[in-house]
Amino acid sequence: MNNSEKIRKRGIAFLERAHDSSHTITVLILFLGTCFVVAALLFPDLLVTTESRTRLEQPFTTGVGFILLAMMFIMILFSVNFKPAGAPSVTNKDLLFLCFMLIFLFSLSKASASVANGIAGNTPYSVEASSLFYAIPVAMGPITVCLFMGMRIAIPFSMIMAFVVAFLFESRFDMFLFFLLSGTVGAYWVRTCKERGTLIKAGLKVGFVNIMLVTALNILNGSVLQLKLFGDWTFGFIGGLSSGILATGLAPLQEMIFGYTTDIKLLELANLDRPLLRKLMLEAPGTYHHSVIVGSLVEAAAAAIGANSLLAKVSGYYHDIGKINKPLYFIENQAGLENRHDKLAPSMSSLILISHVKDGVEIARKYGLGKGIIDIIQQHHGTSLITYFYEKAKQLKGEDVVNMEHFRYPGPKPQTKEAGLILLADSVEAASRTLENPTPARIKGLVQKIINKIFLDGQMDECELTLKDLHEIAKSFNTILNGIHHHRIRYPEGVARINHGAKKLNGNFDKNQPRSLRGHQRAYQKEGEDNLRRLGMS
Repeated sequence: MNNSEKIRKRGIAFLERAHDSSHTITVLILFLGTCFVVAALLFPDLLVTTESRTRLEQPFTTGVGFILLAMMFIMILFSVNFKPAGAPSVTNKDLLFLCFMLIFLFSLSKASASVANGIAGNTPYSVEASSLFYAIPVAMGPITVCLFMGMRIAIPFSMIMAFVVAFLFESRFDMFLFFLLSGTVGAYWVRTCKERGTLIKAGLKVGFVNIMLVTALNILNGSVLQLKLFGDWTFGFIGGLSSGILATGLAPLQEMIFGYTTDIKLLELANLDRPLLRKLMLEAPGTYHHSVIVGSLVEAAAAAIGANSLLAKVSGYYHDIGKINKPLYFIENQAGLENRHDKLAPSMSSLILISHVKDGVEIARKYGLGKGIIDIIQQHHGTSLITYFYEKAKQLKGEDVVNMEHFRYPGPKPQTKEAGLILLADSVEAASRTLENPTPARIKGLVQKIINKIFLDGQMDECELTLKDLHEIAKSFNTILNGIHHHRIRYPEGVARINHGAKKLNGNFDKNQPRSLRGHQRAYQKEGEDNLRRLGMS
């Protein structure tokens, strides 16, 4: 093995380790530490409050000590809360976002503290700076982090944020406790945020919690009967409400800058009147109908296995948007027209089918659908084989000449439960259209056959779906497909002829209808009156 090959393999091994959760946490710690070091070098006085600056002769040394304490706090916190087996998956984008939020909140708190000190010393009213500190909207940080990354990241972030900001107030434990609990409850109340108004409501709730926290802290300090308590209540409530307002205003901007896809955005994308979905409906109606059914299938299945049902449903709507570019090359859009693949070589047909994945990714980026949906579009076929054109190529050229890899999608294989669900539902829905008499037994057999085939092909190897999950998914697919392909009652031929021959005019049967039909009408009317009489309704 030559040196270049060794270097290449070592590079691949390093990249694989970099994706390991425990290694990612180490990167997070180093990245945050770097941010604090840069902040200390650029702004050595930033870590020293107005009151303590006169007493400290070496502010830079104080800053370095603060950085060491902060890094130790972060390392211990993440080591205890996130074991390697259950560590959160964070990317470089997540690290950048968390560091940005910490620096932003620290700068906001520093500026707010300076303003509070200025106001307290220049107002005719007896407003203390310590009361104004409660109005600092620090809870906005955990609220925003929870909105984008969930509670598992928001709670540790709240602890780190409270620890860092507390240094602005002489490391007071009461301020650390206030910011920690305020941020934690704020994150808790937006954990299932589905609309932007929820952020304002969370801010109001944080405001009321702040009032209770301020009361408890005043009792602890023995100043509960002083007029200062009313000022603390007011500014504590303002701090909570302003946190919700700031989160509402800044969340869309951060969502756009960092490329996050929140549940709020997913609900907006789920609107079938969106321009992209309307374009799909007009230019590729068969694909549109297929996508809506796939969305229904994966939504129910995701709820059954504990996956993100909203992300799965919306991804189902958009997974085939790449077919907009060449709609007539896909069978569901041909509507009885000539099949264009009849005049193409199998290899060319396979390239056209494969291209809809790449086209879909480009369209999704153009319309800003978000990384989560883009990844699912890219993975929704995995590396599966285009069997029809592969078999056709073997018949034309011979099995030894045809390379199977040329008839496979480029992948990657599904990496998440939601992506795996889309792959399964896409195949099952398309195959269900080939059933001539879709009875429940036939649907069940087809679903099991398709899922087994995909599983044996190795398409589920890289996602988190278990055999138990696949069993629940099959049950869910059966329920939805049986509802779609249900049978209707066949009307008797005589009744159908009567209903077809009878004419209505302003709610009354035409008097010129044949006598036999009028006789049938009177008989049905008499029978209906007898039924109502037996039910006690006439």
